[in-house]
Amino acid sequence: MNKTDVNAKKQLPSKEDRHKLFGSVDPGPRTKPVEKDDMADLQNSKKDFLFDLDAVGITNVKHPIRIHSTKKPEIQTTIGTFRFSSSIGKGSKGTNMSRFTEQLDKYHNEGFAIDIYTLKKFTKELAERLKQQDASVEVTFPWFFERKGPFSDLTGMNHADATMNVTYHEELGYDIDVSLKGTITTLCPCSKEISEYSAHNQRGQVTMSVKLTDDFDEQEMDWKEALLEASESNASARIHPVLKRPDEKAVTEQAYENPRFVEDIVRLVAADLYEMPFVQSFYVACQNEESIHLHDAIAEINYDKTTE
Repeated sequence: MNKTDVNAKKQLPSKEDRHKLFGSVDPGPRTKPVEKDDMADLQNSKKDFLFDLDAVGITNVKHPIRIHSTKKPEIQTTIGTFRFSSSIGKGSKGTNMSRFTEQLDKYHNEGFAIDIYTLKKFTKELAERLKQQDASVEVTFPWFFERKGPFSDLTGMNHADATMNVTYHEELGYDIDVSLKGTITTLCPCSKEISEYSAHNQRGQVTMSVKLTDDFDEQEMDWKEALLEASESNASARIHPVLKRPDEKAVTEQAYENPRFVEDIVRLVAADLYEMPFVQSFYVACQNEESIHLHDAIAEINYDKTTE
């Protein structure tokens, strides 16, 4: 092959002709209005549409957010996954979906810091924007926190999945639910009891969901840290991002000294949540990735302190 052949270029049709080759067609006649005020608004139709709807909105909305933490890093930027909704009566066909994202963009431009005070303000304004009695916002995000090795004090970043759910109703006020899913180490009490030496252990996922009392003050207590401590302090051992040999020895021995079934975990975490004055009701679940089985072990509990 000579140099002329190597440098030869294929003669392609124009980009417009290429698009037509793959199915594009010229625009057809335009007969419908182009101005918003002249367009039909089906969502605002008013008739008897048979049923009230408990929730209408949008979900799986990913957006950058800022959060505050009492653990380092104290201010962090992360990604929130949002769900926005409101109820509508049977006299309305639907809601105006764009108003949810308009509200989100408004708060983003003001620096969207995710905290309970801001979400309460957000939901009240959202209900007014939608011209509805109520509105809800749920946001889930990874929360990062610094963790030191127990012996070396070498630091690294751990994370837990946090969720905040705030509902506003113009007559009933606010409902505030928060949840946290953290990872722990558990060591099997049965394995330790029956074995001559050693015991199998595994990672466990602890999920805690709590309804906060009306007087909860986020300035006095970081709910994320409180729930994290409830799960980790009752585990066989904590999870660490950085472990040198002396750290690994300490964590291994701590786990051996504190064996826990999943049943033990949920009861111990429940006891801590029960003693927290700002917790009105709670749900606790633990799921262990069993190291000697293909299945996982689970336990869970619901408790409402207001029914006592």
